[in-house]
Amino acid sequence: MTNQKASIRFLAAVLLLLIGCTAGRISVQSGDRIIFFGDSITELGVIPSGYVTLVKEELNRRHTDMEIEIIAAGISGNKVTDLVSRLQRDVLWRNPTIVVIYIGINDVWHWALQNLQGTTQEEYEGGLREIIARIQYAGARVVLCTPSVIGEKYDATNPQDAMLEEYAKISRKVARDLGARLCDLREAFAAYLLANNKENKEQGILTYDRVHLNEEGNKLVAREILKSMGED
Repeated sequence: MTNQKASIRFLAAVLLLLIGCTAGRISVQSGDRIIFFGDSITELGVIPSGYVTLVKEELNRRHTDMEIEIIAAGISGNKVTDLVSRLQRDVLWRNPTIVVIYIGINDVWHWALQNLQGTTQEEYEGGLREIIARIQYAGARVVLCTPSVIGEKYDATNPQDAMLEEYAKISRKVARDLGARLCDLREAFAAYLLANNKENKEQGILTYDRVHLNEEGNKLVAREILKSMGED
């Protein structure tokens, strides 16, 4: 274990003691600056029907007396290692109060794509731990999303399903260990597809290309993230 990794784990342990019984609780407050941190799904989330836009509109509708700022920091092709590299530049210097992390698709998907490389489970877990620890040390609350889907078949026959499940388990464990709020998109997508993908289609229910969100997918993600912020 490197000194840096040891320091991060020690910091995370201290933060857990400080957080105590409030671990994982998120509630939107006046003056919040919320940053959505992720890959192309988040980059596209700012279009009129995108999940970032939908969250912003709903929070503004519910809390007309609050000044809530929403910022998207998504870059196409990003993996957890990329988020580590640009955390200070794209997130921390903005002094967020809440950071929503939606990552993991490319970490898995790139293993299956020519001339690209995914992220090992060890790198994935270590990267998430570093990102969350640094955000919490800066005083912000964290919502960690599990990776959603690479293919929409509900019967676990999408080629990357088994690996996605392993990376989702890592995300759940890291959120639990570090006291971050979990938004389990993997579970929410599975439940929705089981109920609504009667023909077991590969795409077209929540995504338009097996990965990127269509209108219904954006609505689902927005609903789940709002729930994670205590906005049931």
